[in-house]
Amino acid sequence: MFAVKRVYDPPSPHDGARILVDRLWPRGLTKEAAQLDDWVKDVAPSNELRLWFHAHVKRWDDFLARYAKELEAPGGQEAMAALRARARRGRVTLLFSSKETDRNNATALAAFLADG
Repeated sequence: MFAVKRVYDPPSPHDGARILVDRLWPRGLTKEAAQLDDWVKDVAPSNELRLWFHAHVKRWDDFLARYAKELEAPGGQEAMAALRARARRGRVTLLFSSKETDRNNATALAAFLADG
């Protein structure tokens, strides 16, 4: 099972494995405070896509299509397979740093992982 949570929110025992899925480290957060189990950059949107989305936040469907295409790359597929395998062992919380809690790469990734 996958959950999604802002990395700035306090860790919880219910989080299970805490996986950061952003390409950049969250601003102002220490590694100790984040309490991560892993940081998987291979499933994060490219810098180009991340910057494009910040400039076009209303184009969510376009972002989803572009992000899905990026995840088709071998590194993305391998990282997604590893996340699915980890979720078979228990809850995985995908962590993101965006202030936007409904439309961000982690919510998109959770949906992609659930579909596969």
